Amino acid sequence: MSKLSKKKCIPCEGGVVPLTEAQAKTMMPELDQGWMLIDGGRMLAKSFNFKNFVETMKFVNKIADVAEEENHHPMMTVTYNMLSIELMTDAIQGLSENDFILAAKIDELN
Repeated sequence: MSKLSKKKCIPCEGGVVPLTEAQAKTMMPELDQGWMLIDGGRMLAKSFNFKNFVETMKFVNKIADVAEEENHHPMMTVTYNMLSIELMTDAIQGLSENDFILAAKIDELN
């Protein structure tokens, strides 16, 4: 269990600097394999594969519950048996610790 998954997301209304790519890279080992930094380190992304649409949607709904609890919402793209997730803190147009906290909590759902 990641230390990040024990934390709570703190509302971000802007006014803080996003993590640099170097800072984000230091947090990556706390996440399960498969997460990637994209867009110059401004975003975290991961894809999940499932056996069918029903299984995909079950996982999407679990993520929705956690996202609501944390008040931090990922961008999700659903196809029949695949879910793609992108995380970024909109208020700062980059990554914050909240993105890594939510990613760690998503890892625990799978």
